[in-house]
Amino acid sequence: MSLIEQIVARAKSNKQRIVLPESFEERTITAADRALADGLADIILIGNKEKVLEYAAQLGLKHIGKATIIDPATSPKTAEYANLLFELRKNKGMTPEIAAKTVLDPLYFGCLIIKSGDADGQISGALSTTGETLRPALQIIKCSPGITCVSGAMLMITQAPEYGENGVLVIGDVAVTPAPDAGQLAQIAVCTARTAKSVAGFADPRVAMLSFSTKGSAKHEVVDKVVEATALAKELDPSLKIDGELQADAALVPSVGKKKAPGSEIAGNANVLVFPNLEVGNISYKLIQRLGHAEAIGPILQGIAKPVNDLSRGCSVDDVYNLIAITACQAMDAK
Repeated sequence: MSLIEQIVARAKSNKQRIVLPESFEERTITAADRALADGLADIILIGNKEKVLEYAAQLGLKHIGKATIIDPATSPKTAEYANLLFELRKNKGMTPEIAAKTVLDPLYFGCLIIKSGDADGQISGALSTTGETLRPALQIIKCSPGITCVSGAMLMITQAPEYGENGVLVIGDVAVTPAPDAGQLAQIAVCTARTAKSVAGFADPRVAMLSFSTKGSAKHEVVDKVVEATALAKELDPSLKIDGELQADAALVPSVGKKKAPGSEIAGNANVLVFPNLEVGNISYKLIQRLGHAEAIGPILQGIAKPVNDLSRGCSVDDVYNLIAITACQAMDAK
C-alpha cells in the first residue's frame, strides 16, 4: 500500500468534517463528490444549496447531496458566527458592522464553523491566494498552543528506500516562513515531527536540524541559530528525538553519521529534515523532486490549532482529494 493509500485509509477509518468553501470551483466540487462517494470525510460546502446542487448536476456529479451545504446569507448560525468574529477581533478594530459583512466571505465563514467546533478542518486555494487562505485561519483559529508561526511540510517519496522510512522523508519549512529565528525554527521542528506522525504515519519521528556544519565543524552565526533552535525544540517537546546541527549526509547516511556525529541517535537515521530557512527548504525539495524523480506531496500547512490547508491554483482533482485525506489525518491529531 502506497503512502497516500495509507493516508486515505486512515481518513476513512475516522471520518472528519472538512469544509470546502470554494464550492463553485470545478476541481474542488468534483473531488468533494468523490470523497463523499468513497466515505473519505464528511464534507461541508459553503454556498446557496440550490445553486451548488445545480452546478453539481451540470458537472454530472451524483453524490453532492450527501454533503452539508451552508449558505452564510441564510444560515441560522450566521449571526452567532458574526458575533464570535467581533469578539475575537474587536481589539484589532473589528466592529459588529464589519463582522456582519466579513462573515459572508466563505473562507471566513468556514473558519468560524471550525472555531465553533462544528467542523474539523478546511481546504481552499484552488481559487484563492495563500494569503486569502491563511488570513482568516490566523485571525480566527489561531496557532496551536506554544506555536507562533505557521510553516509548510512536504512529504517526499523517494526512490531511495535506504533513507528515511523506506524512502519517505518529511521536510520543512518549504512554504511559509522565509527567515525563521531560533525560536521559530524550533517550532517548525516540533510541528514537522507532528506532521510526520499524524500524516505520514511515522511511529518514531527522528528530526535532523540541517546546516552546512556538523557538530561544530564550521563556525558561523547561522550555525549557532540551528544549535540554539535544537535546544529550544527539546524544551518545547522533551519527548522529541532531535539532533543538530547536522549536514545532510550526516543526517541520512549511517556511515557518515557515525563518523561525523558519533553517539548521535539521529545522525545517519533521520526521517524528518528541518532546513535552516525557507530558501534552502524550497530549493532542496524541488531538486529532490526533479533530479531524484521523487514524489512531493504538499505543502501541508502546520502550526494552526485546527488544520487549514492551501491548494495550488494549478491543482488537480486528485490533489484536492488527497489534501482532504491529509487534512482529516491532521484533524484527528488536533483533537
